[in-house]
Amino acid sequence: MTGILASRALIKLELARALRNRKFLFFSVLYPSIIFLIFAGSSGTDEKVDGTGLTVATYLMVSMASFGALTAVLMGNSERIAKERESGWVRQLRLTPLPGHGYVLAKTASAAVVSLPSIVMVFIVAAVVKDVRLDAWQWLALTGVIWAGSLVFAALGVAIGYLASGDAVRPITMIVYFALSLLGGLWMPSAGFPRWLQDIAEWLPTYAYAALGRAVEQSQAPHARDVAVLAVYFVLFAGGAAWLYRKDTLKA
Repeated sequence: MTGILASRALIKLELARALRNRKFLFFSVLYPSIIFLIFAGSSGTDEKVDGTGLTVATYLMVSMASFGALTAVLMGNSERIAKERESGWVRQLRLTPLPGHGYVLAKTASAAVVSLPSIVMVFIVAAVVKDVRLDAWQWLALTGVIWAGSLVFAALGVAIGYLASGDAVRPITMIVYFALSLLGGLWMPSAGFPRWLQDIAEWLPTYAYAALGRAVEQSQAPHARDVAVLAVYFVLFAGGAAWLYRKDTLKA
């Protein structure tokens, strides 16, 4: 019971810190919407992406909402944790009743909550500027699946924060961030990739992540394979984060 209360307290603290960081809020909330307007700006309202039946704006809306959530949870978690380790904050947390798995869950949950505004902002911009129209249930379902899927990358951010430290964490995070975004088809349809690269992309978490949202837009149930891929990655990332946390504890 004490551990649960400690986890809740840490989540509240993390949310308060994130909301006070204006630079972080700009990049996680406004940046994806700006990129959406740049990419979708030249497309007509009826122009469609081949093989999907979706308009360019509708297709890119899911891509950029997913990209925004990825930005919020991955970039925010990894660098913040690395800095906390260097400053001794994590060492202080070990003196509290907070368990190792509680720390990982608190970091993952708080980062995912912060990702919600970036998702909603992209939806608002797409609806107002590019006239994207969906049924009410689709808007709700899209928000739910993209938000829930961001937990996978929040766990990855925690793992990277414990895998690297100091000056190394930022370049490692950026490489992972851009590789997942580009190869996973968040910036452009992966159908334009060479066949061998498409085969790789289909097994990336970002590809499955965006596929969930596009299935909702097409009024279809998410494919079981995409759900399974994300579930496996979440277990791997969360398990790796917990293991790295315990390993770091033993070093202290």
